[in-house]
Amino acid sequence: MPVRTPSHWITSAALAGALTLTATSAVAAPTRDNSNNNATHKITQAVSQQKLVQHLSAFQAIAEANDGNRASGTSGYQASVDYVVQKLQAAGYTPEVQEFTFPYFQEVSPATVSADGTQLAAEDVAVMTYSGTGSVTAPVQAVDTDGTAGASTSGCEAADFADFVPGNVALIQRGACSFAAKAANAEAAGASAVLIFNSGAPGSEGLLNGTLGSPEATTLPTVGLSHQAGVDLLDATDVTVATDTVSATRTTYNVLAETGTGDPENTVVVGAHLDGVLEGAGISDNGTGSAGILAIAEAMAKTKTENNVRFAWWGAEELGLLGAEHYVADLQANDPGALEDIALYLNFDMIGSPNYGRFVYDGDASTFDPGDTNVPAGSGAIEAAFHEHFASVGLASGDTEFSGRSDYGPFIEVGVPSGGLFTGAEGVKTEEQAALFGGQAGVAYDSCYHSACDDITNVDLQGMEEMSDAAAAVVLRYAMSTHDVNGEGEPYKQKGKGAVGHPKGNDRGHGPHSEHGRGHGHGHGHDKAAA
Repeated sequence: MPVRTPSHWITSAALAGALTLTATSAVAAPTRDNSNNNATHKITQAVSQQKLVQHLSAFQAIAEANDGNRASGTSGYQASVDYVVQKLQAAGYTPEVQEFTFPYFQEVSPATVSADGTQLAAEDVAVMTYSGTGSVTAPVQAVDTDGTAGASTSGCEAADFADFVPGNVALIQRGACSFAAKAANAEAAGASAVLIFNSGAPGSEGLLNGTLGSPEATTLPTVGLSHQAGVDLLDATDVTVATDTVSATRTTYNVLAETGTGDPENTVVVGAHLDGVLEGAGISDNGTGSAGILAIAEAMAKTKTENNVRFAWWGAEELGLLGAEHYVADLQANDPGALEDIALYLNFDMIGSPNYGRFVYDGDASTFDPGDTNVPAGSGAIEAAFHEHFASVGLASGDTEFSGRSDYGPFIEVGVPSGGLFTGAEGVKTEEQAALFGGQAGVAYDSCYHSACDDITNVDLQGMEEMSDAAAAVVLRYAMSTHDVNGEGEPYKQKGKGAVGHPKGNDRGHGPHSEHGRGHGHGHGHDKAAA
């Protein structure tokens, strides 16, 4: 079905008036491509390295003009949205921008804790995600704990604070209930700040990295500690707790655009997350995927497709796939027919890592055990389509875990066959993978993952072009027929090439995608909101 424009959506024209693109030098009006790129060799030529570099350079310029990042809820993300909208409009699309709110958090400077004038070691202190901001000096008071290692219900009940002195700093042990519940009980009892130390159980002795779940959890400075640091504070008199954070509900956007031809009741959705993390420009993660599908959309603007193709740039992926989750939930609630019309979803998250592997999501579960992850029927056919393309051009390809930990997650949860590409994050390339793909064994696929150095220099352009060509070929394949996924239409044949067999097992590498930690602390190792 065509993209709707209900009240919670805004038109691209309205958005352009609301957002000011800071990287103006990167958005000169392009010459429109009027070609009908209806064959594999045509579309892969159109998705050129020059086009990819143009978009990556624009994202880099946007980050440089906006505090060095393109994270959702910031001016850098807004400018990225504006850039994509303008490029789509120039190509002849009528993009729609879906607005939604999300919990925003930024640690402006590291949290510190001092006890009786002596500052705790930095490795023992971590701000809780969604902590309030401020600096407090007050007596520290333990709440229903003597620091004994193991299970604890400290701070889980209002009764635990029966003798708590308002204005004191609450010292609470991990266990039994969520960090948010502990912080809320402390705030209700009049605490001025909250310190939550690890339980001390085996595996839980070190620094507690946690999240309070939302900005509404508390307004108090709330900090996690190692177990030993917490135990040491039991003998302290006064503590100083300082946090410097921004914790608020903010607005962000998804961008969607679809082809003017093709069956709307058999829609192929093609997505990549547009946001990065606050630490850097987010060019490898995920300027590469965003640039890749933008180049494909431009190349397909005049292609006469048999199926509707909807391109999507997701917001707030780095905070737990929130843009894709919002999109799917919105369709479930407001237009279930449009959700049923989605034949498949293709995801492109990090497709130009500097020490890359050519990884395909393992949709047939032949390499990785999916565990309790829902694997919709048809996902294996999508995997095979990517491997077939790589084989047809003489490139080795391997599998990566189909875990639901990128934006395809919300789609497979509702039964939409899905697949996509990935070139690796902070995981380390093996000797086997180096033999298959080149690069350095024993080195991370992307050593700048979620870091300040994830800039325009942090991309292997050859690898990105190889992956973008594969993406373009498979998007075009399913734009013409989704028969192998869901039996609609006739089996697809690559024009000018004929059918290509999939040499499964011949050149299969292993590339775990566990680097993308879905949900709380996406890739940062934060504990969930539960105790």
